[in-house]
Amino acid sequence: MGKKLKLVAVSGSLSNPSRTTTLLSAIVGELQKKLPLDVHFIELQKLGPLLGGSLSRLELPQPAVDEIIKIEEADLLAVATPVYRASVTGLFKHLFDFVGHETLFNTPVLLAATGGSDRHALVIDHQLRPLFSFFQALTLPVGVYASEADFSDLDPGYGIGSDALQERIALAVERALPYLQSRLPTNGTRQPFLVELK
Repeated sequence: MGKKLKLVAVSGSLSNPSRTTTLLSAIVGELQKKLPLDVHFIELQKLGPLLGGSLSRLELPQPAVDEIIKIEEADLLAVATPVYRASVTGLFKHLFDFVGHETLFNTPVLLAATGGSDRHALVIDHQLRPLFSFFQALTLPVGVYASEADFSDLDPGYGIGSDALQERIALAVERALPYLQSRLPTNGTRQPFLVELK
């Protein structure tokens, strides 16, 4: 079997169960149907307590540093955050404040967000894209936004309850594939980024 792309999935939700983590899991599942992936999940609901008291990377406990290194070494990121008071969660931003500013250059990032209604859908383009543009990462063409109405209540947790959301997830992955397939390792080496524009 050939080598797999290292996918790090980051959920900015502070809740459990979480619609945001449910959405991110569905996106990762769709990516796994199309690409050979080695998946690592980071949930701020678990990691957050290790971050909140630190003002610099040098102050972080080693388990938090280990997670940040996973982000920095990823071949692909999938990130999702709930919208909280018209913005991404504070700990989501705090996490990426610790990521080395030159470590995500040209790393593909699939963006996703959840909110109470469709009024927050532009958070992807107005806040997430600028954040990852600072890192000179490659934000993928289609992000995925979901509102509360897109989820079904399960016991415990949530499920994807909207065909339209499933279609948005599939479209985001489909549009991402040309940027990702060229990165699959061949003979143990990672291929340079190349995508044919049509």
